[in-house]
Amino acid sequence: MGQSTRDKQVINYRKSYPYLLLFIFLMYAGMDQLLAQHKTPFFQRSDTLNKKRRNTVYITEAALATATLIALNEAWYAQYERSGFHSLNDNSQWMQMDKFGHTFSSYYIGKMGMDALAWAGETKKNQLIYGATLGFVFLTTIEILDGFSEEWGFSTGDVMANALGTGLLIGQELLWEEQRLQLKFSFMTSEYAANNPDKLGSTPLQQILKDYNGQTYWLSANLWSFSKETKMPKWLNLAFGYGANGLPEGSYDFGVTPPEPIESYRQFFASVDVDLTKIKTNSDFLKTLFNVFNFVKIPAPSIEYRSNGEFKFHFLYF
Repeated sequence: MGQSTRDKQVINYRKSYPYLLLFIFLMYAGMDQLLAQHKTPFFQRSDTLNKKRRNTVYITEAALATATLIALNEAWYAQYERSGFHSLNDNSQWMQMDKFGHTFSSYYIGKMGMDALAWAGETKKNQLIYGATLGFVFLTTIEILDGFSEEWGFSTGDVMANALGTGLLIGQELLWEEQRLQLKFSFMTSEYAANNPDKLGSTPLQQILKDYNGQTYWLSANLWSFSKETKMPKWLNLAFGYGANGLPEGSYDFGVTPPEPIESYRQFFASVDVDLTKIKTNSDFLKTLFNVFNFVKIPAPSIEYRSNGEFKFHFLYF
């Protein structure tokens, strides 16, 4: 039997996300190998433009983006018929969790591109033009490919989410010259994954990518950045999160009636967090490590409000 329209919409976002993470990993790993020959310590940012570093950044980004798109084409698009360009309205799906995923991904790919050019000593203007826009360009390219595939379609909602992530990144650089508001991610295994491993993943890594019921996206604000004359810790953040649970597609095996109705609801969180980049250290390696992993929301006490009217306190929520 063919896939329903709703099934196609589910796959539409899921198919690109593993390749997106692969692109991020390969970019960091590839740059580590290609730039190891430079005399300047690898993890130390250049104070002035280093053309060798800059050129290697551009070449590495182009090569890895091309390789990722080719792999995506062979793994997904080549299996289905091409079609005329068409759109798909999936804005009502998954309680917009997929849109939060697009915003988060666009923000962090752009931040990665901007940081890479800052490491090469590129000007702030070029960091914003050629680095911060990397996430929007890459994700929207995938969206255009969707539009020419009979199996999927171009999602305006996804593109708007991509633009929001890039806008948040660039807007703060123009306004404050720093990222006072950061997007972060956390995950806890949901109760639904074991009942539907094909859709929600059979391993922890697959579940992180596929199970929207366990994902939470956060907007984490650095308090010291908004009041730098105070004596509060520079690393202390206040975070607000969004998640969803009991999502229809992830509740049970397809074709099997659940024993009782599944309650779906939105989740809103308030918690504290840590800005790893504000932790003082003289090690360039640790600075880089903290910067790379700063997208992870630190486990902390959290207050949750559910759209069904319930409040819940978590001693430690991740």
